[in-house]
Amino acid sequence: MARTRFVGDAGLTARMTLVMFLLGGLFVALVVVLAAVVGGGVGILIGVAGIGFAVYQWSSSDKIAMRAMRAREVTPQEAPELHGMIDRLCTLADMPKPRVGIADTSVPNAFATGRSPDRAVVCVTTGILGLLTTEELEGVLAHELSHVAHRDVLVMTVASSSGIAAGMLTQGAQYGGLGFFGGGRRDNNNGLPVWLVVLLVSLVVYAVSFVLLRLLSRYRELSADRAGAYLTLKPAALASALQKISGGMQRVPERDLRQVSAGSALCISPISLKGLASTHPPLEKRLEQLARIQGELDRPTA
Repeated sequence: MARTRFVGDAGLTARMTLVMFLLGGLFVALVVVLAAVVGGGVGILIGVAGIGFAVYQWSSSDKIAMRAMRAREVTPQEAPELHGMIDRLCTLADMPKPRVGIADTSVPNAFATGRSPDRAVVCVTTGILGLLTTEELEGVLAHELSHVAHRDVLVMTVASSSGIAAGMLTQGAQYGGLGFFGGGRRDNNNGLPVWLVVLLVSLVVYAVSFVLLRLLSRYRELSADRAGAYLTLKPAALASALQKISGGMQRVPERDLRQVSAGSALCISPISLKGLASTHPPLEKRLEQLARIQGELDRPTA
């Protein structure tokens, strides 16, 4: 975590380290199995492709997210009030100021992305600007800035590479795309078709990656709520903002939601994928945590 005045979260650091270690191990296992059942060339190719994809996501995460959310960077002259809020929060948190962006959509939301605090961007939608009060918006921005300070966006971006590589292999095996690597062989030493072995291994890696990333993503949202609330000392304002955002998205046309759904995992409130597949904890759980923090802050000191 970068040195800022955001409260530390040893649990988040431990979880990010564990997920990166487990996903790295899964990726290595995937490469080894493919090398054994299909050929060493495939293992090397998948390893290089996976590393290359992770590097690409690491270096271009801000551009990819901005493009997915149809956002643009804005100057202090274009959005003076928004820049002013972020200036104050960054001074309060003692952290570098990220770039600032606005997405022209009625979907009320916000997100942060970038490979480091120096390359980060915090973006809000026009929908959220017209929905929240100043205090509520500051609570949302503090939440997003804590993601930058915790560097959890970087971890989520790189960690997703193993699942994406496994998903590509699954599709390739399913549709016979591995034939020129040796997938045309009818069976391996165990008597199973090579494409079936590749399919099963890839599915296992993808499923485990999916579960690990969802668990980490939900925890990091709770961590960002907590850090943002302690920075502003106004957890009730963030709780009010989350309720307004959730209610506001229910009134947004489905077509508009689909246009920005690709960036849902980065947003403060989920746009798609509810229930077990959600990248965010239930709203009730987030509100309960913020209520506890508010009670703690309201408690008179001896």
